[in-house]
Amino acid sequence: MDALPSKAERWCPGVVQEHKGHASPTACPARGQALDGSAAALRSKIIESLRRQGFALNASGVMAPSVNGHKQAIRELHSEARDAAIERARPGLARHERKLLRYFASGAEVQPERMNPILKEVLPDTEEELLFRYARLHWSVPVSAGYGRRLRFLVFDEHNGKLIGLFGLGDPVFSLGPRDRWVGWDAQAKRDRLRHVMDAFVLGAVPPYSQLLCGKLVALLMTSNEVSEAFSKRYAWRTSFIGARPFDGRLVLITTTSALGRSSLYNRLSFWGRRVFVSVGFTSGSGEFHFSNGVYHDLLAFARQRCAPSAKHERWGNGWRSRRELVRAVLPKLGLSRELVYHGVRREVFVVPLADNAVPFLRAETDHVEPFSTPAAELFGWFRERWLLPRASRDQSYRDFDPETLRLWEQQKKW
Repeated sequence: MDALPSKAERWCPGVVQEHKGHASPTACPARGQALDGSAAALRSKIIESLRRQGFALNASGVMAPSVNGHKQAIRELHSEARDAAIERARPGLARHERKLLRYFASGAEVQPERMNPILKEVLPDTEEELLFRYARLHWSVPVSAGYGRRLRFLVFDEHNGKLIGLFGLGDPVFSLGPRDRWVGWDAQAKRDRLRHVMDAFVLGAVPPYSQLLCGKLVALLMTSNEVSEAFSKRYAWRTSFIGARPFDGRLVLITTTSALGRSSLYNRLSFWGRRVFVSVGFTSGSGEFHFSNGVYHDLLAFARQRCAPSAKHERWGNGWRSRRELVRAVLPKLGLSRELVYHGVRREVFVVPLADNAVPFLRAETDHVEPFSTPAAELFGWFRERWLLPRASRDQSYRDFDPETLRLWEQQKKW
């Protein structure tokens, strides 16, 4: 259960009255002073935006949308932020849409018994990067572009040259309670070994392959030897910008969170009897997606003028450590509680060990790593017999898929 705000942080009572249509947005009794015009306008914009998205605002400042774990309700809660992300992408991608749609298979082009997946690393300023950016816009919730170190892959079907799915790995957040408790970190080991961890910021299959359970295939391929080798090739023996320490390039753990509450994609996903994705708990239900529908740009402009940045380091300059920290800094200056970052959508947290002794290594109890052997070809062979062929024989609805239904800017469709 999410923690309630302290009395010192409680939401300005004027917001509750405003929600009922009784109070002026310029008054802020909690701060004992009136807001100036621009701050009052931004405050009103935030309140209206949250209300329009379906959030329930109460006297404590905690938002409690009535999703109750229902995936469609969670999708609807994210719909405004998702639509805003599509609109932001229009200038850079709309003119390429016709060409990019050619990478998506029609149902008639998919032959499960002849399918042969290949991994393609995405490099900057390539057509594959455009395809990666375009494909992730079709997720039913907004998808991060990743932070810090990034490794992105597309998965193609070599048989027909069409896109099966994609995944992206980025730097993990420093503090993630369920992950940290699972590892059993002390402060020093965490500082030393977190760089051996990456987070999957996007992962999944595209239709019609998604109808053949190929999201599980993409998840398995993320754990392959080929991905670990690509990570090592990219980052081994590079000196970190802040810590100025060389890195040996060993990837030992991947983390990810479900998009829609409890996950049906990762649960019970195994490889020859070994559980690949381990559920370790749920997030607290906080973040900033509900400010990502155009409001965040206004919050950023406000923060640059009136807030002290949280990230100060002589080697990387001044700024904000995360979007969430920026939002929490601005809200009190508008007479709103920082606890409005608690949106109530709790996501399941998974850890994906890539070595038999991942935990002792991450705790700095050993410097030796015993990696699992998981060639991509073997992962696909397991997936083919366990999921792909049985699904294809039971359900042939994938054959009806038309990639034109994915077109974003002539007619908006959701998967």
